[in-house]
Amino acid sequence: MGKKYRRGWALRETSLVIPANRVVALVGPNGAGKSTLMGLITGLLRPTTGDLTVFGDRPTGKGLHPAVSYLAQQKPLYPQLTVAETLTYGARTNPTWDQGYAEHLIGQAAVPVNAKIGTLSGGQRTRVALALALGKRPRLLLLDEPLADLDPLARETVLRALITEARAQGITVLLSSHVLAELEGVCDHLVLLHKGRILLAGDVDRLGSGGVPLGQLALDHMRAAAQGEAA
Repeated sequence: MGKKYRRGWALRETSLVIPANRVVALVGPNGAGKSTLMGLITGLLRPTTGDLTVFGDRPTGKGLHPAVSYLAQQKPLYPQLTVAETLTYGARTNPTWDQGYAEHLIGQAAVPVNAKIGTLSGGQRTRVALALALGKRPRLLLLDEPLADLDPLARETVLRALITEARAQGITVLLSSHVLAELEGVCDHLVLLHKGRILLAGDVDRLGSGGVPLGQLALDHMRAAAQGEAA
């Protein structure tokens, strides 16, 4: 599978399997191909070469696979709607919607249901967006820098809540972030991209011999790749 734009290859022909029931860190420098890979999985992009399947189906480009949820930094929320109205919108647009579960997630985050989205804090808006993503009961959750606009404390709180839910519900998570430190102890599988190629992929405990943490592991391989190019 590969994706090429006019400016060149964003993701070179490669093979990758996302393991089930894992929290996968998708890391790499800017332009490595992380968002392109997620776009291919969602069906928002189509591969230039090869193909891919999501739970046995090929993405059609006509919308997300029913078992997949996607959340990027730009949250798909309408500021004029209340939280309750936002959940109603989720119910109308997702055939697998679980209203009780979505309401549980909102209550757990202590977000006022009658408040308009535009009046909420960044952390509260993110919790609503996650309730929308999880309320459809996905088997795969794609997260493309969803916490980038939050302060460090809110990032930690939201990420902890997200991973707790994902593991409790058996959801596979593919999490892209530039903040390697926040992935420590959270992600158990690593996919490292560099200039459109997979530099490293596997379980963190297998790749990090000697107990090397995920962040250090990724940085070491990125530095080695950069030095190899400079040589």
